[in-house]
Amino acid sequence: MGPRSRLFLCFLLWGSTELCSPQPFWDDEIERFRPSKPPTVMVECQEAQLVVTVDKDLFGTGKLIRPADLTLGPDSCEPLASADTDGVVRFEVGLHECGSILQVTDDALVYNTFLLHNPRPVGNLSILRTNRAEVPIECRYPRQGNVSSWAIQPTWVPFRTTVFSEEKLVFSLRLMEENWSTEKMMPTFQLGDRAHLQAQVHTGSHVPLRLFVDHCVATLTPDWSTSPYHTIVDFHGCLVDGLTDASSAFKAPRPRPEILQFIVDMFHFANDSRNTIYITCHLKVTPVDRVPDQLNKACSFSKSSNRWSPVEGPTDICRCCNKGRCGISGRSRRLSHREGQPVPRSRRHVTEEADVTVGPLIFLGKMSDRGVEGPTSSPPLVMLGLGLATVMTLTLAAIVLGLTGRRRAASHPVCPVSASQ
Repeated sequence: MGPRSRLFLCFLLWGSTELCSPQPFWDDEIERFRPSKPPTVMVECQEAQLVVTVDKDLFGTGKLIRPADLTLGPDSCEPLASADTDGVVRFEVGLHECGSILQVTDDALVYNTFLLHNPRPVGNLSILRTNRAEVPIECRYPRQGNVSSWAIQPTWVPFRTTVFSEEKLVFSLRLMEENWSTEKMMPTFQLGDRAHLQAQVHTGSHVPLRLFVDHCVATLTPDWSTSPYHTIVDFHGCLVDGLTDASSAFKAPRPRPEILQFIVDMFHFANDSRNTIYITCHLKVTPVDRVPDQLNKACSFSKSSNRWSPVEGPTDICRCCNKGRCGISGRSRRLSHREGQPVPRSRRHVTEEADVTVGPLIFLGKMSDRGVEGPTSSPPLVMLGLGLATVMTLTLAAIVLGLTGRRRAASHPVCPVSASQ
């Protein structure tokens, strides 16, 4: 059948010859079905750990990176051991490890960290063939949700939902700006600065609660049980850091019962070159209608009046801060809970407790920062150099002026003045 016969048959069947014409196959259709290249960094957020898989061809140039040049997080965690023939590098760490930062939002728990590629010269070479790169990593977990395969929802409130509203509280400890309006995004400090800390509990549909900071300790690592450590709050709410030369204190009045704000004068540990600290606080809540007592209080020491004062409640609840006898110390009390002594169920409906850590808080100007700060980290040496340069300049100027004066005197002798004049 010739072309004219096929066109005539198409016209009889469909009433037009357009459907018989060959349709163009556009280039964008080709791009749509063309397989895309997989990403070089893959992140898997599991229930309790983070798995990061990095292609050795990180930049897609065919130049393979070295596993030793890869680290994870501010603590520079190293990857898992792998053979040279493997094409990927893997990290498997806990969500709280490697210095990851936890942020609590209204609807999610967000863990933030980063993958760092920091190439170093190989052997005796002084050149690099790959760039330094930092890849931000975020794992987001919803705080609550409801998944059901049933078509009919119950009209009553399930018991597990009732327990959730009564017991499951979300505690947070955040570093704030000086005006307390927003969270501080850069946790860097100089000695003499003050940290503005805000403890908060998200109650949801719970009955109104009042939050207390029972105990706070500063350490060099996220583990509060390590040494050295510095106690900031002790004896069930006594801000003992204010007893020294610091002006640390709770902020009164509270913005809301479920929020407690306090200020801490920053410090660093002597005889230790690390420039980061972590602050871990033991938080707890009581019903808002309960009057604060010696076990549930927020007390600050005033140097001007030389006495303790509470944020709310009777004044005498802070008297025990002087002797340090307000029941079992917060540190020992937390240890007793972790050693397997359960809290009775009837009590958990009234009081909830949790340990929350904020950090790392980074200090600028310590020994570990001198490599970053460069020449500006030695102001005495700079001033000494400027002083020597000034003295040398003035000496040379005096010598030049002296030689110039002698030459002028020799070329222009002074004539004696006559008496008649």
